[in-house]
Amino acid sequence: MFPRPAVLRKMSFWHKFLGCTQSQDKPKPFLDHVEDLRRMLIKMAVTLITMTLTCFAFRTDLARLLQLPLAVADPYQAAHLQSLGVADSMVISCQISFYTGLTLSLPFLIFFLGEFILPALTQREKQLLLPTGVFCTLLFLAGTTFAYFVLLPVALAFFSLDARSMQWRPTWTVREYYTFATQFIIAFGLAFELPLGTFLAVRLGLLDVDFLKKKRAFAFVIILVLAAAITPTSDLFTLFLMAIPMYGLYEMCIWLAPLVKRGGTQETNSI
Repeated sequence: MFPRPAVLRKMSFWHKFLGCTQSQDKPKPFLDHVEDLRRMLIKMAVTLITMTLTCFAFRTDLARLLQLPLAVADPYQAAHLQSLGVADSMVISCQISFYTGLTLSLPFLIFFLGEFILPALTQREKQLLLPTGVFCTLLFLAGTTFAYFVLLPVALAFFSLDARSMQWRPTWTVREYYTFATQFIIAFGLAFELPLGTFLAVRLGLLDVDFLKKKRAFAFVIILVLAAAITPTSDLFTLFLMAIPMYGLYEMCIWLAPLVKRGGTQETNSI
């Protein structure tokens, strides 16, 4: 037999990956699942380490890039950051490289996870796997970008002005600043995953739009708890700076959820 063209091979791969075939995966022994888990963890670790080491080679550029929001908010502080620890340069370089490497590795990590859980999913869940991974990555990047360009300069300017209003001269250390900045940005990346979880729950029938509307007050309390858990500081300003966009995303979910539900209903009826 002649080999199939490359285009047909690619189409058949995605056809199988998305669960569009009628054949079901045969159940595996428990030890085979353990072996698959081990391989997935190894691939994740190798990918994350490779990305982290690559980012470490550009640690100076990354440090300057992460310092730009401070230069916008308070140029004096940006020019007078203090290094009080002997190993501050190495600790901060490793921290920045890890978080940047984690962000760049996210699409691959999601793919490896999806590859592992694929056999356990139903036909409908398999069809949601690829768009879920894509939107998970895009929402995380949107959250980190929004935090970097908009919210982080606002937060830094607020804390600097608040310290001066107390007749204090703020003197920030490099470790304090970079720890706050990286955790702040990553936290907003995680917070922006809220619409994805809500849309999946609606699409799978676990939630409906009426429930989301009726539980607004309860949702706001949960958002406050989540914001308090992932914010890098314990102050109320940072808490509400994160909680307000999260609640805005929740309201956006209420408006868009009927479209997601309608699309899922039409798909079910067509099947």
